[in-house]
Amino acid sequence: MAKEARKAVAYLRTSSAANVGQDKDSDKRQRAAINAYAKANGFQIVDDYYDAAVSGADPIDQRPGFMEMLRRVSSNGAKTIIVESPDRFARDLIVQLTGHDILKAHGIALVPTTAPDFFTEDTPTAVLVRQVLGAIAQFDKASTVAKLAAARKRKKEATGKCEGRKSHAELQPDVVALARRLRRKKPKGGQMSLRAISAALEAEGHLNEKGKPFNPKSVASMLAG
Repeated sequence: MAKEARKAVAYLRTSSAANVGQDKDSDKRQRAAINAYAKANGFQIVDDYYDAAVSGADPIDQRPGFMEMLRRVSSNGAKTIIVESPDRFARDLIVQLTGHDILKAHGIALVPTTAPDFFTEDTPTAVLVRQVLGAIAQFDKASTVAKLAAARKRKKEATGKCEGRKSHAELQPDVVALARRLRRKKPKGGQMSLRAISAALEAEGHLNEKGKPFNPKSVASMLAG
C-alpha cells in the first residue's frame, strides 16, 4: 500500500517590486524548487502563499501572504511550510529566529529546500550555524543596500539628479531648446512671457503628455534647466 503524502504549503517571497510580474522568474524559480523537493520527499503541496514586494526584514505579522497562510494552515491539515531557502523566509536574523519560534510554538515545521535541517536541528552547533548564516544573509542585504545608496549618491553628485521623474530636457530636448529660443526672441528687448511661450509651442504642435498646452510652471522649469 502506497504511503500517503504528507500535506504541506509553499511560501514564496520576493523583496523588490522590480522582480514581480509575468516576465520575471523569481516566483517561478521558487515554486520549481519547492515542488521538486516536495515530490522527492513525499509531500503534497495543498496551497501556496506569495508575498510579492515584501522585504525579508519585515516581521511575519506584517506580511499579508504569510498571515493568510497561518490562518489557513490550521484548517487544511498541513503542518509543514516549505520555502526555497532560509532567506526567503527572512533575511533579518531577529525576524528569522523569532518567526521560526512562533511557527514552532504552533507545531508547524519550516523546511528550506536548500537546507532542510536548517530550522529543525537544535544542537548547539546547529543553532550557531543558523545564527551565523542568518547574520550573513542580513549583512549581505545591508551591504547591497549600502552599495546602491552610494551609487545613487555618486550619480546625483555627477549629474545633479538620480531617479525620480525625468525632466523636460531629458524627455523633450527639442521642445526645451525651442522654448529657450522663444524666451530670447521678444523684439525691443525684454523676454517673452511664459504664457506666450506656451502659446508659441502649441502653434508649433508641441503639447504636454495630456495633449494640452504647457502650463507656465512647466515652461518655467524648461527655462530653469
